[in-house]
Amino acid sequence: MSHKVAIVTDSTADIPEELVRKYGIHVVSLRVLFGEETYADGVDLTPKQFYTKLGQAAALPTTSQPSPTEFMNVYQSLLDEDPERPIVSIHLSSGMSGTYQSALLGKSLLEHESDMITVLDSKSASYGYGLLVVQAAELAEQGKSAADIKTVVQALQRDRKLFFLVDSLEYLQKGGRIGKAAAIFGALLNIKPILSIDDEGIIYAVEKVRGHKKAMARIIELFQQDFAGARVNVAVGHTADPDAALACAEQLREHFTLNEVVYTNIGAVIGSHVGPGVIAIFMWPVPE
Repeated sequence: MSHKVAIVTDSTADIPEELVRKYGIHVVSLRVLFGEETYADGVDLTPKQFYTKLGQAAALPTTSQPSPTEFMNVYQSLLDEDPERPIVSIHLSSGMSGTYQSALLGKSLLEHESDMITVLDSKSASYGYGLLVVQAAELAEQGKSAADIKTVVQALQRDRKLFFLVDSLEYLQKGGRIGKAAAIFGALLNIKPILSIDDEGIIYAVEKVRGHKKAMARIIELFQQDFAGARVNVAVGHTADPDAALACAEQLREHFTLNEVVYTNIGAVIGSHVGPGVIAIFMWPVPE
């Protein structure tokens, strides 16, 4: 008999709770640190609580990845349940965090069973790879092998596109990603940066546009370069602001044939870099 592949990820995939439960995805939490206070991302701190604290905090929170031992323990418990069950573990971009490295080390600690575990670097963040994890979980449900899942995930990695529309430059400046003068100047001109993630899994500025409306129109143009006329799946990420996500999806419907629409909260790890008031749009082709 074939053994259904187990899917493991971490909390920065920002997968809605109902999908985690539906597919039995195993989520390992990163930690969010506000000064001396430590919270397990998505467990001790909901997105709404996180953005409230972020608005009140004097300094930006920091985040820390799970230890190799934590990953080892998750893999070990899955293998204890079923020693023949392969594991596919998909994680936050190695260009942003040591989480992927930690998962690899966790795998290497299980030297006898390590060939049962496939660890993948998503080269993305938030639902930019949450969608890869959900696709992997759907394939696991269908009884696909770990090798088949890896092939499909890597193809989807190339095909999906994503843009983050940032409301304010304040948090990018606080995190040292842009200078103070640029942030002040940007705020005066109502500059809205459009960010994305490059092939190496690093966040970069695509362009800066004046005003939310123009920025949204520009994002739609950028998506049309890849997806005009195609049926697409879309996910809209928001910073604990579901109304903004619904409005965004309605706008996308005017320009694209939407198959599946997922709404998700942008969690603490990305949230601490970009701040509140962010909309993220993830688009990928409907599988053949």
